[in-house]
Amino acid sequence: MSTQNHSKYTDSHLTIDVLLVEDDRDLALSVAEYLMYEGIQCDHAFNGEVGFNLANNHVYDVILLDVNLPKLNGLGVCHKLRQKGKDTPILMLTAKDTLEDKEAGFIAGTDDYLVKPFAMRELALRIKSLAKRKSSQAKVLYRGDLCFDLASGVVTRSGVEIKLTRINLKLLEFLLRKSPEIVSRRDIEESLWPDEPPESNNLKVQLYQLRQKIDKPFPDKLIETVAGHGFRIKGNK
Repeated sequence: MSTQNHSKYTDSHLTIDVLLVEDDRDLALSVAEYLMYEGIQCDHAFNGEVGFNLANNHVYDVILLDVNLPKLNGLGVCHKLRQKGKDTPILMLTAKDTLEDKEAGFIAGTDDYLVKPFAMRELALRIKSLAKRKSSQAKVLYRGDLCFDLASGVVTRSGVEIKLTRINLKLLEFLLRKSPEIVSRRDIEESLWPDEPPESNNLKVQLYQLRQKIDKPFPDKLIETVAGHGFRIKGNK
C-alpha cells in the first residue's frame, strides 16, 4: 500500500493518485496495472472498512468504489466520507445498472457511475476528468476546528456557533471548497455576484466581516491574504 505524499497538477505533468476499493483481487490487479500505464498511481483496499479509513486519512484525487464490498458496502463508505466532509470525487464501480441503483449511489454522494464490465480506457478517461475538480457532494466542510454544516447552514469553530450573513456563508463555502488553494479576487467576485460586477469595496467588506467572526475570537487565524495572488483558508482538515 502506497503511503507516499500525493502530488497534484503541474502545468507540464499530471500525476493522479486514486484509491481503489474493490474485493475482486483479479480485477483490482488488472485495473491497477492499466492505470499505471496511464500515469495514475493506485492504492488498493479489499473491504469497505479499510477503504474508508484510507480515504479518511489520506489525500486522493479520485476514489474508485465498488458497491458490493465486505464489512461496509460502497454506499456506506461513500455516505460516511461525505458526512466527514470529504470532497474527493467518487466513481462507483458496480454490476448493478438499474436507475434505482444509480439513484442510490448519487443519494449517497457519488459523482459518477461506471457499470461493470467496463473498458479500461473509459475508466481512465473518467478518472482524469474527475481529478480536475473537487466533489460538490460533501455534506459538511471542515478546516481545522472550523465546521460548516451545509444542510443546516450552521457554522461552528471549536464548538462555538458563529452567526453569519447569507453572503458571508457563500464566501466561506467558496473558500472552504477551494482550500488550501489560493483564489483570486476576480474568482471570488464572480462566485458571489455572478450577475453583475460588485462595487469596488464589496469583497473587502465581506472578508473583513468574515475575519471578525471566524478569526478574531480565536488564536489561530484561518483566512490568509497572499499578496499579489488572492486569498485562501489555510490549515488541515
